[in-house]
Amino acid sequence: MARLDGKVALITGAARGQGEAEARRFVAEGARVVMGDVLDEDGRRVAASLGERALWVHHDVGSETSWTAFVDAAKGRFGRIDVLVNNAGILAIAPIASITLEQYMRVINVNQVGCLLGMRAVIPAMVEAGGGSIVNIASTAGLEGVPGLVGYVSSKFAIRGMTKTAALELGRMNIRVNAICPGGIDTAMGRGDDFPKVDTGNVLASLPIARIGRPEEVASLAVFLASDESSYCTGADFVIDGGMLAGPQWGG
Repeated sequence: MARLDGKVALITGAARGQGEAEARRFVAEGARVVMGDVLDEDGRRVAASLGERALWVHHDVGSETSWTAFVDAAKGRFGRIDVLVNNAGILAIAPIASITLEQYMRVINVNQVGCLLGMRAVIPAMVEAGGGSIVNIASTAGLEGVPGLVGYVSSKFAIRGMTKTAALELGRMNIRVNAICPGGIDTAMGRGDDFPKVDTGNVLASLPIARIGRPEEVASLAVFLASDESSYCTGADFVIDGGMLAGPQWGG
């Protein structure tokens, strides 16, 4: 029996990277998946490759009306909602001294507000289904500061706080809420393509597990948290970082 048989999952930021890996793994584990993103061409391609168990919906996580349409599409196609993976995220690279309010708020609106709106939007459907699991994708940047990423760091710290608050509020409704905190993952964002002055190769070589993480590894953790295997887990941070936060790195 597949680990997510019978479950319906909503995944944001699902057109590529971690979201795509999560969608593919969830379908492989028996779930029906509603995929959302603003990258329609990529998203439609991924959904088409997954067949009738996947539904593509254009979705802007910072919009309340878009969340209503996203949830309605899931219930209309599959009849219920059991899992939400709040995966969508962006970053803006700028030091505090020069970041504009527009840059900062754009990151906050997608990463932090999008996560809040998603949790709020699925509560009625999960209560109707008898419970559910919300998986919020935070980051190791929600556990420590990162120079030049004040908006991203702020949003990821906030996601961890919202996760714990939601766990306290929703536990009696049989809704579990947990956060995944990835380190460097092999996506455009995780490889550091936007950081031309950072030698990510040296950083990765110094880790206890001396390589970049794979999106499929994050997806495996998301499957665990979405499944009944994690039935006693809520309000927790699950770090997947190759040992980066275990302590100081003394060289490769």
